[in-house]
Amino acid sequence: MIGLVILILIFSVVSTLLITRKPDENYTGSTKRNTTNLTLIYVVIIGIALISLGIYIGVD
Repeated sequence: MIGLVILILIFSVVSTLLITRKPDENYTGSTKRNTTNLTLIYVVIIGIALISLGIYIGVD
């Protein structure tokens, strides 16, 4: 069993290193877009949470 775990670990490390060799040319643009999307998601979720809390307090 320990040999299997070590084999999986070695495979995982080698796979990760092979995948990360390829650089992302559009890193800056995608980072900005992802940050904008995450901010929008957080704003919507916080808004829904506050509305839900208001409804919960108002019903009680």
